[in-house]
Amino acid sequence: MSTASSARIEARISPNLHAIIKRAAEIQGRTLSDFVATATQEAAQRIIEQAEVIHLSMTDQQRFADALLSPPAPSPALRCAIARHDKLLRQE
Repeated sequence: MSTASSARIEARISPNLHAIIKRAAEIQGRTLSDFVATATQEAAQRIIEQAEVIHLSMTDQQRFADALLSPPAPSPALRCAIARHDKLLRQE
C-alpha cells in the first residue's frame, strides 16, 4: 500500500469525450486517471500563470527598467511617509 495520499474527483462527461480522452491516454501509454490528472494539472498551471504573471510590452519593460536603474527623487509625501514609518518603528 502506498503512503502517498490522494484525493478523488468525479466528472460527468459525454461518451464521445470519454472515448477521445481514453484514446489519447492509450496513445501515450498511460492510464486514463494518469492522463486526466496530468492534463488537468498542466491546464491549471497555465491558468494560474496567466492570472499571476504580468506581461509588459517592450515600451513598458523599458520604462520599468529605467525606473529601477534611475529612480525618481522621493516626493514630499513619500518623505513624510518614510519619516512616520521610522518614527513608528522606533516606538516599539
